Amino acid sequence: MKLSAAIAVALISSCLPATAQQGGADLYAQRCAQCHDSGNADVRAPSRTALQSRSFDEVLGAITTGPMASFAQGLSNDERAAIASLITGKVASHAAAENAGQCAQNETGFPQPIDGPRWNGWGTDINNSRFQPAAMAGLAQDQVSRLRLKWAFGFPDTSNANAQPSVVGGLLFVGGGDRKVHALDAKSGCTRWEFPTEAPVRTAISFAPLGNGQPGIFFGDVRANVYALNAATGKLIWKSKVDDHVAARITGAPVFYSGVVYVGVSSIEEAIGSRPTYQCCTFRGSVVALKAETGAQIWKTYTIPEAPHPTRANALGTQLFGPAGASVWSAPTIDMQRQALFVATSNSYADPATDTSDAILALDLATGRMLWHRQATPKDSFVVACFGTDQSNCPEDRGPDHDFGQSPILVSLRNGQRVLVIGQKSGVVHALDPDHEGNILWQTRIGKGGPLGGTEWGSAADQDRIYVANSDVRFLRDGTRRLNSSEGGGLFGLDLATGKIAMQVAPVACGDRPQCSPALSAAVTVIPGVVFSGGVSGFLRAYATDDARLLWEIDTARDYTTVNGVAAHGGAMDGPGPVVVDGMLYVNSGYAQWSGLPGNVLLAFEIGNP
Repeated sequence: MKLSAAIAVALISSCLPATAQQGGADLYAQRCAQCHDSGNADVRAPSRTALQSRSFDEVLGAITTGPMASFAQGLSNDERAAIASLITGKVASHAAAENAGQCAQNETGFPQPIDGPRWNGWGTDINNSRFQPAAMAGLAQDQVSRLRLKWAFGFPDTSNANAQPSVVGGLLFVGGGDRKVHALDAKSGCTRWEFPTEAPVRTAISFAPLGNGQPGIFFGDVRANVYALNAATGKLIWKSKVDDHVAARITGAPVFYSGVVYVGVSSIEEAIGSRPTYQCCTFRGSVVALKAETGAQIWKTYTIPEAPHPTRANALGTQLFGPAGASVWSAPTIDMQRQALFVATSNSYADPATDTSDAILALDLATGRMLWHRQATPKDSFVVACFGTDQSNCPEDRGPDHDFGQSPILVSLRNGQRVLVIGQKSGVVHALDPDHEGNILWQTRIGKGGPLGGTEWGSAADQDRIYVANSDVRFLRDGTRRLNSSEGGGLFGLDLATGKIAMQVAPVACGDRPQCSPALSAAVTVIPGVVFSGGVSGFLRAYATDDARLLWEIDTARDYTTVNGVAAHGGAMDGPGPVVVDGMLYVNSGYAQWSGLPGNVLLAFEIGNP
């Protein structure tokens, strides 16, 4: 018979040696409690309660080689395991059957032509439009209501499905928190190959044929490694570490153009810098250009030209540094006309704040030389300590944490004018002139903004409008860090020429649904006549772009039987957006980072019968 989850966890915990449990509690109090036990909802770390939903393997990986490794520095393997057991109440899990969901052995190569329907990388084009033309989508507005689940794929040992898939030549490529990149048959979901990575992969995956005849895919992991694999076989072509800082990571998809791979580098020093004994902050964001065939570095440009230097000591006497920050969280955008690339940057981490944080930067493709920059929010220095109980490392000139989390979108209007558009966590959407050093064309507010507010991971644009989802995640102020189920959300279509709101969807309330928010934090996707938006509620919805009427909705927060035999559940939708290719829609479900519903599933929908 089956045990309830609560009883099972209690039994597992009781089997752990008492000394290990006590040791884990002491170590947790020393290394973890400051962030994870904080009653302040705005501290950017999952609560102790939220961590209980994660697997032993996921937590152990996070504190061993993942984003929290620096907090566990100097601990033995047994001590790390004790922390993971204490947090989760679990022990190491058993992997799914080794051959579950494998494709037939005689299935090799690409099922379809590689120049056929595809979604390549983050934004499906080098302009990062997230607009899929009709010929590539294979899905018309009048067919959207007939979308039905075809298959589900489960990521083992993770509670976040936060790497957007790419589809090329009938193969789907996707990374995961399970430290693997998977190549699946896009129609059936069976597994062609898997590649083990050094650390979890959050980036979308970009495809390009290499000069030596190999079909290549490119992606990064959360230890700042960039990989190139043979897309057909999964064999490693090269691997390049682009930043040695302990907090460095890659979250934005690498972009291929003319034999070069361009990648932005971000970090979590904003989080690990909360410890009063940590000498914060020394990380600078950057953009790196690599030769696509070999991975050799061509150039590297820091988003902050000035290197960090000692600035002041905190109350404990710990030396602090600056300037720092200006991470690049998103995929670069390529401007073929001017042979330039655009990136958006995060806030500064330290005093003095830099004028290249919270900004759009234009760099020369060949040399990496900064051509111009346009800042949206000045003096925005911030680290997680600013929301914690001990604010020793909070910058003295503290900012609102209004950085950019999404890629700029380069659009040519019907009259030939070019516009660079982007949404910000401040709740403001900006339009810049890419041909006149980023001069501001218009600015429109669509949300209140905040550390998890405004527009988060991605907007989308056709030739007429930019479609922007509003997050404005809010928490109940009762010390529980529970999501506020009545604040946030809303979807907007803004006229690209004027910035006026031309289409609007009101926030959809959660009702009594637990761990729910109306917030729309995930990237949106547009096909002709339809905009798709996933919510922290777990719902994916499709709206008509002309009159905002609801065309289709699906509640993804449920259990699934998967093609690979992994127990899977959907949850909050945050980070990646839907991918529409050849009559199918693919989307990830599950995001536990900010107290949302955890999940570990990739869903594939097809057009059903009328």
